[in-house]
Amino acid sequence: MTERKKASDFPKEVLALFDGYVHGFIQRRDFLEGAAKVLGGGAAALSVLDALQPQYAWARQVSEDDSRINPEYVEYPSPQGSGTMRGYLALPSSATEAKPAVLVIHENRGLNPYIEDVVRRFAAADFVALGPDALTPLGGYPGNDDEGRQLQRQLDPEIMMQDWIAAFRFLREHEATTGRVGAVGFCYGGGVVNELAVRLPELGAGAPFYGRAPDPADVPRIQAPLLIHYAGLDERVNAGWPDYEAALEAAGKRYTMHMYEGANHGFHNDTTPRYDEDAARLAQERTIAFFDEHLR
Repeated sequence: MTERKKASDFPKEVLALFDGYVHGFIQRRDFLEGAAKVLGGGAAALSVLDALQPQYAWARQVSEDDSRINPEYVEYPSPQGSGTMRGYLALPSSATEAKPAVLVIHENRGLNPYIEDVVRRFAAADFVALGPDALTPLGGYPGNDDEGRQLQRQLDPEIMMQDWIAAFRFLREHEATTGRVGAVGFCYGGGVVNELAVRLPELGAGAPFYGRAPDPADVPRIQAPLLIHYAGLDERVNAGWPDYEAALEAAGKRYTMHMYEGANHGFHNDTTPRYDEDAARLAQERTIAFFDEHLR
């Protein structure tokens, strides 16, 4: 297995370039050219790009055969979206009664092994958890993140949003749930959680991780309590927080924001060097406690 590196092993300029690359603001060649200038050559830039790629063998905090959970792939309808969607559903194995549910919303690359493990983590914490794959209309997650990002860019954002709403409805009506549904999402998925809070007054709770803030004019529509996670070094996403905070305060909304100082965008994802173990563990504990408080 590739040796695990930390974000501190890379120049911050290179991490900023990588953030631009994985979010579609620059192309691969732009990353390599920029990183080569910082690192002193193209070979070093290629090596760093490889080192920054996810290692999914690391994302196994809860295995598929963990005795606490029963995971399976499911299909469900999305009448206003893409038709039939596919997702990864995990139920607590010891459940003798209905449980609250958590919708797990992936980054901008589909339902990859990291997100599937996050689904299992919430099931192990005694929630029914569902991780939909927004790439279902294009054949699903293709097996690597680069291709997954390319596919997700081909999808209409509003149709994807309707697919997420359909997933929420599926969980809310599932016989194994109490009908109380929260949502957690990462990066693109964090922005989706914020948008679901705007659109769905019945959302039980929302926990966006370093996600795009909603339009401040829409914030008064939010009914769900929010637990908002930001990475201290994530200047791009954090730039939207002051206006978001002001809108939440003005509208008297229930929210808590945690800024994880010294952490990079993507710090919860334990398959890349941007992972911050202490911040990720604390954020996960806070999120589970938050859902326990508001969904049970």
